[in-house]
Order: sequence, then C-alpha cells, then structure tokens
Amino acid sequence: MPQSTSLSRKIFNVLNYTFLIGISLLCLLPLIHVLAVSLSSNTEASAGIVKLWPVGFTFKSYEFVLAKKEFVASFLISVERVALGTVINMFFTILMAYPLSKEVTSFKWRTVYVWGLFVSILFSGGLIPWYMTIRATGLLDTIWALLIPSAVPVFNVILLLNFFRNLPKELEEASFMDGAGHFTTLFRIFVPLSMPALATLILFTVVGHWNSWFDGLILMNSPDHYPMQSYLQTVVIQKNFTSITEQEIKMLAEINDRTLKAAQIFMGSLPILLVYPFLQKYFIKGIVIGSVKE
Repeated sequence: MPQSTSLSRKIFNVLNYTFLIGISLLCLLPLIHVLAVSLSSNTEASAGIVKLWPVGFTFKSYEFVLAKKEFVASFLISVERVALGTVINMFFTILMAYPLSKEVTSFKWRTVYVWGLFVSILFSGGLIPWYMTIRATGLLDTIWALLIPSAVPVFNVILLLNFFRNLPKELEEASFMDGAGHFTTLFRIFVPLSMPALATLILFTVVGHWNSWFDGLILMNSPDHYPMQSYLQTVVIQKNFTSITEQEIKMLAEINDRTLKAAQIFMGSLPILLVYPFLQKYFIKGIVIGSVKE
C-alpha cells in the first residue's frame, strides 16, 4: 500500500524526524563534549570554556595515559577478559536456555528451574560470601576470578530461552525424525536461527565485561592484574600516583583532572563504539523477539 501524502502525514513525518534527531543529538553531544575536553589544554578546560570543539588542541592527556606501561597491560587484560568471557558466557547460556525452553511435557521440572533462576536475579548471597567463595576456590588474582563467578548470566538465559520458545516446533520435530539428537538440533537449527538474539546477548556480554571495574579491585591482589577499567579507576578517581615517574610529573603540569577524566571516558567507550555498528542490525530485533513469549 502506497504511503499517504496528505498534509497531516507530512506534518507527522517532520515532527517524527525532528524528535528522532533531537534524541540522537542528546546521545551524541555529551560524547562529543567529552572528546573536546580531552583534546583541550589545561587552562581552557579549567576555565570551562570548552564546548563541542577543542580549545588549545593537545594530546597531552592521551600521552599521559598511553605512556604508562600499566595502561597497556590493563588494556590487554580487558581484551583477554572480553574474549574469554564472551565465549564462556554464550556457551553456558545456550546450553542452559535450550532445555529450559521445552514444554513441561518434555521437561517435567522446567518451571521449577526457571523460577529458581528468576529468584536468583532478585536475591544474591551478598558480597562477603561471594568473595569468600572465590578465595576458597583459589581463583583470587587470576583472570578466572573475573570470569567463572559470572559464567552463567541469568538474565541472558531467560532472554534466550524465550527466543527459543518462539521458534517453530516443526523444525525440531523434523530434526528428531531425521535421527538428530539434542546437541545436533541445538547447534544445527536453534543456534543459526537465533543469530539476532545471540548478537544482542553478545553485545550485552561484551559491554558488561569491558565496563566492569569493581570486581577487578576486589579480586586482584596486584595492580599489575587489573583490567583497564579498574586500573583507570585507581589512577583517575583515586589518584594513586605512588609509582609516577619524573617525566609524568612534568606532564601532569600540563593537564588536569578534567582533561584526564575525559580522556579516560572516551578511551573506555571507544572499543564499544567500534563494535556496536556491526551488531546494531540484530540488536532491536533480538531484544524484542526474545523478550516476549506468545
């Protein structure tokens, strides 16, 4: 059906596009401002005259952070955490969501397990038992302390199992009739058909691992093992400059907290900004289809 070209339709389109552009600007302008501050000189940033364009253009804030070998090491740890964490989370999420997506006639205790998962979202064991459990297993100060405790993200499991339940049951029945088992059906049929939902969950997982900083501070005994967000939190927020060199002291005279924090925020956001465009076409479809069971 051709779209209406009436005056009311045109007015609606203008208002709709204006509203969407306004929302987009609200999302982009703060990031542009942060980038401008991070590229501005100490004096102009302190005076608060930087808006959407750098004033007294300089890379001093980035040079200070990138000159630290600790930053490079923490960046590599974060990359390792995201890579391993995404694989582990998605593997266990898929394996857990598949049986829980079955009807009660196929999996008798399915409802009990689902409610158990839901309760775990509402209530946790607390910070101290969580820490003591990780310490008792010998995971402290290793990369696995950042990965194993969060190996099964419950929210992702619930999202994916609802997506699985929306897939045509005839496909699964045809697979079983051809002699396929559950693992073959899962990885040959369910997983390929669930790429929109899986891409959404991958995005959630990557962002979660990349932005996490608190567990790094709690579970790592040595700053050398901090992921990037934890390292930047100690340097920028807590201002822990105990290991600072004479050259870095001279650089600090040319930057201030505002430019340094702006550089941190932008560098912390940049990897996600680079990944998101490749996953955005799956994002909305996956989150909508996977969140409702018809």
